[in-house]
Amino acid sequence: MTARPSEKTDKPDIGQDQGPALQISQDGPIRRLTLNRPNARNSLSLAMLDCLHEALADCSTDKASKVVILAANGPGFCAGHDLKEIAEKRSKPDRGRDFFTTTMQKCSAVMQAIISCPKPVIASVQGIATAAGCQLVASCDLAVASTDARFSTPGVHIGLFCSTPMVALSRNVSRKQAMEMLLTGEMLSAQQALDWGLVNRVCAPEGLVADATALAQTIADKPASTVKIGKEAFYKQLEMPLAEAYDYAAAVMVENMLNRDAEEGIGAFIDKRTPNWSS
Repeated sequence: MTARPSEKTDKPDIGQDQGPALQISQDGPIRRLTLNRPNARNSLSLAMLDCLHEALADCSTDKASKVVILAANGPGFCAGHDLKEIAEKRSKPDRGRDFFTTTMQKCSAVMQAIISCPKPVIASVQGIATAAGCQLVASCDLAVASTDARFSTPGVHIGLFCSTPMVALSRNVSRKQAMEMLLTGEMLSAQQALDWGLVNRVCAPEGLVADATALAQTIADKPASTVKIGKEAFYKQLEMPLAEAYDYAAAVMVENMLNRDAEEGIGAFIDKRTPNWSS
């Protein structure tokens, strides 16, 4: 795997962490984005959010990448927003309002960029994923967690309800489970996260990279055009009433059936041969 460092670096971390805030590497059809602020628990500073948004935009248009893995260096996945950066802005005349607004807008844009990315995004989670870090996991299409992973939305402990993480969380787990996490701020184990539907798989810490990569490769072996159609349709129909969702999905499926890869796949199934995908 050849590393391709991000062009942006997280300036506040110089002297603390080594290298760019976000590391980018390519392994065949798999693009790996690795949060690289381990000494700051990979918190989402404004610079980190910019790096993530730029990298996701690049993944969306890069033809060589079919699946994205979002991982992190260090003992923890992501502790959420950079509270030190936030606290520093309170000395501004507006008490930080403009900075807070920009931060929330950029964070929301990153989460939506994950959903709108035509490539599936898989979170590979070790250690803690809290607040906006938990939001990051919930926003990904799939998630693989090591047994040492822990998840929480702990804002309530410091007088800051996790309202934006709530958006992603409430679209992944049941209402009562989401409310329990949001109102108590208590940690969820990897097994609980699996049981509640926040993650797809749990594995031993030493197998995390291999398991996430294997899942990514399974998806990468599918035709990219079909995966793109399916991911977009999945999220669109979720927000529709039942009858509208069926009408929309039926229309999507008709167009999909006319797609070259669907024709090839059906033909290969009938002929009992391996399909030759166009993408």
